[in-house]
Amino acid sequence: MTSADVVRTPEEIRVPVEGGELAALYWGADAPGAPLVVLVHGITGNAAVWGKVAAALAGGCEVVAPDLRGRAGSAALPGPYGLSAHAADVTALLRHFGADGEAGADSTVLVGHSMGGFVATLATAGSARDLVHGLVLVDGGLPFAVPPAADTDAMLAAFLGSSLDRLDRTFPDRDAVSSLWREHPAVGPWVDDPAVAGFLARDLTDGPDLRSAVVHEAVRVDGADMLRNEAVLEATTDLPVPATLLWATRGMHGEVPGLYDEVRLAGMGLQDAHVTAREVPGTDHWSVLWADAGVAAVAGAVLAAAAP
Repeated sequence: MTSADVVRTPEEIRVPVEGGELAALYWGADAPGAPLVVLVHGITGNAAVWGKVAAALAGGCEVVAPDLRGRAGSAALPGPYGLSAHAADVTALLRHFGADGEAGADSTVLVGHSMGGFVATLATAGSARDLVHGLVLVDGGLPFAVPPAADTDAMLAAFLGSSLDRLDRTFPDRDAVSSLWREHPAVGPWVDDPAVAGFLARDLTDGPDLRSAVVHEAVRVDGADMLRNEAVLEATTDLPVPATLLWATRGMHGEVPGLYDEVRLAGMGLQDAHVTAREVPGTDHWSVLWADAGVAAVAGAVLAAAAP
């Protein structure tokens, strides 16, 4: 049985945070004392992007995936945005679920994809320092290659492409939304997959004209933090727990090299930071969360991080 064959329906929950409530999806564990796993999505994503990974972990773990402030079910949460705000929200979520940093307590693993990796490292190095036992970064969390003089908005446009373009568009129906995504070189092949379709549907607002629920200003502020904020970029140098980076061979648009490669990673001093980097061959920035090989790699890293 592959990860795609496992169907578990998550519970919609809301967790109190500064300014309101954070929306999240929750998959329960089959027995008490299971590890708590918190899955943090990327810059224009939402909780449902983790559907296949959560299905692979649910039952054996207690799994929570929040919609970050300014996205999907948390779109109405007010600013200020920025990765420190997201780290504070994730910390509030961890405390809500009883995360405990004491020795011998149940394991808590924080997992972040893309921008969510930077949120996870910032939380682990800071506000959630005593609450996290393991850290898994999925194609994110370590500095990207950004030219020093590059304009931040231009860099975001280059990184995100149509994922960013959709934020300012309206669509007459869901077929029009699907047509946009079908043109995406990496997401397009997955549009008809039920788990991915659920992720794309969660992105949409209700109403006669559909649009993305993602707040454009949140993306702009968060993106600047992800690309330029020194405190964010240096968080991995002060982690209290070992971390695993799973990097995809191909990038956001299926290009090679992707966001990381062996040469760049070799120059980052990961051994000193206690970060282990592993390639997930055959995947891109998106399919690392959806392809069987990617789901198996993420779930395996999470379970290894949760082990005593």
